[in-house]
Formats: sequence, C-alpha cells, structure tokens
Amino acid sequence: MKRPLIITWICIIGFISIIFTFPAVFSPSVKKLGDFVPALYGFLVAGSFIAYIGLWHMKQWGVQLFLVIFFIKTLFLMSINDYGPGTISGIVFSVIFTGVFLKFYPKMDLNL
Repeated sequence: MKRPLIITWICIIGFISIIFTFPAVFSPSVKKLGDFVPALYGFLVAGSFIAYIGLWHMKQWGVQLFLVIFFIKTLFLMSINDYGPGTISGIVFSVIFTGVFLKFYPKMDLNL
C-alpha cells in the first residue's frame, strides 16, 4: 500500500522532534534526576525513532511500538513530575497521531 500523505507528514514531524529531543538525553538536568534516567530516556527516544521508521514503511509493528513507547513515556514523565506545556502538547499530539495510525492500521503490512 502506498503511504498516505498524513502519515508521511506525521513521520516527518516525528523525525524532526526526535532530532531536537535526542540532545536532551545528555543534558545535566536529566542526569541529576538519577543514574538510570538518561538511559531510560535514551531508550524512549530510540524506541520512538524505530517506531517512526516502522510507520514510514507502513508496518503494523510501528503502530504497536508507537503505542508502547507513548504509554511508557507518559508514565516516565508523570514519575518525574514533568507537567509542563510541552509535555501536555506532546501527549495531545500523540493521541491525535494514534487516531490516525489506527485508522490506517488494517491496511498496513503485518510482516516485518
């Protein structure tokens, strides 16, 4: 199946956001939250990148991974008490993106 234009734009937005989020993994503010926090945050950023790759190729596992990373990231941000406007808008956009992904989910490829 040819990738719909809306999924193309969502993936491009996702890739751009990952480019700006990745340096935060190494920031001192993340490091002072705990010893394992940068590793967990890096895992979430890498998982998001892999999910967008799967979505770019119209694979069902991309949607599944996106949902798993979304819930883990939301729990992570709640655990560190990060309720800023960027966090709230990120959650809203993720919910909207999930609705779009689920609309096209049956048409996506099941194979790796």
